[in-house]
Amino acid sequence: MDPEATLKAENLLYSYGDILAVDHISFHIGQGEILGFLGPNGAGKTTTLKMLVGLLVPQEGTVAILGKDIVKDKGEIQAQIGACFEEKSLYEDMSAAANLRFFASLFGIKDLDTAGLLRRVGLPDDRKDRVANYSKGMKQRLMVARALVNQPKVLFLDEPTDGLDPVSSEAIRSVIMEEKADGATVFLTTHDMMEADKLSDRVVFLSDGNIAACDSPDNLKHQYGKRILKMRYHKDGELIEEELPLEDRQAGRRIQEILADYDVLDMHTEEATLEDIFIQLTGKKLE
Repeated sequence: MDPEATLKAENLLYSYGDILAVDHISFHIGQGEILGFLGPNGAGKTTTLKMLVGLLVPQEGTVAILGKDIVKDKGEIQAQIGACFEEKSLYEDMSAAANLRFFASLFGIKDLDTAGLLRRVGLPDDRKDRVANYSKGMKQRLMVARALVNQPKVLFLDEPTDGLDPVSSEAIRSVIMEEKADGATVFLTTHDMMEADKLSDRVVFLSDGNIAACDSPDNLKHQYGKRILKMRYHKDGELIEEELPLEDRQAGRRIQEILADYDVLDMHTEEATLEDIFIQLTGKKLE
C-alpha cells in the first residue's frame, strides 16, 4: 500500500444480511490517478463506492482520504470530494443552474460560475426550464457538473456514461481527463471494459466482492493476453481464416508461406481485451 496515496482502502468488508457484497478488499489511488473499478452488476462496485464516500460505514476495515479517516472525519473529507452516482438525485422542478447554485450553497459557495460549469459539461447555460424536461444524457452531464461544484480533490464516478449517446459520453470523458490533468484523483466504477481501457491508469477486476486483479490495462494485456495475427485467404476456391499467435516462433515462417502460396484478402493483428482477460480470471462476463 502506497503511504503517499490520496485514497487508501484497507481490508474493507460489507454484507447485506447473509449476502457478502465486499470481502476484505484493499487498494490505493495516487494523486492525479484514475482507478477503474471494473466488474459486472452485483460485483460490489457501488457498495465499495458508498463506503469510500461515507454513505456506508465499513463493517470491517478502514478508508483514508487525503490522510483522514472517512468515518471519523466524514464532514471534512466530504467538503473536498465530489461524487456522481448512477441513480440521479436532481431537483427536477428546478432549472439546471438552480440545481448547481443550491448544491453550491451546501458548501458555502456564493460565487459559483454556473454558466461556465454548464458549458464545461456541454449543457446550454441559458435554459430556464425544469430539469424534468432534460434527456437522460443531459441529466447525467448535470450530475457530473454538480460533482465539480466544490472543485474536488477526489472525484467518485459511478457508471458515468452508462447508456448514454456517443456525444454525451465523450463530453463526460473529456471532463474526467481534464480533472485528472488538474491533479484530481478519480475513482471510476464501470462494467464497460472499453471505458475503463480509455480512461484508467490502473484497473481493479472485482468479482463477487473480491479483487481478482489490479494493474494497468497494458500490463494485464501483456501478462494474460495473447497477440494474434488474423489472415483471410482463398484456398482452392474456399475462404480460409487462420489465426497465428505472434509469440509462436513458427508464425513468421507460416506467414511467408501463406503470402507466397495464396491470394490473401486481409490480415490484421489483434490483442486481448480487458473483457477477455476478466473472463479468463473470473469465469464471468462484465455484462
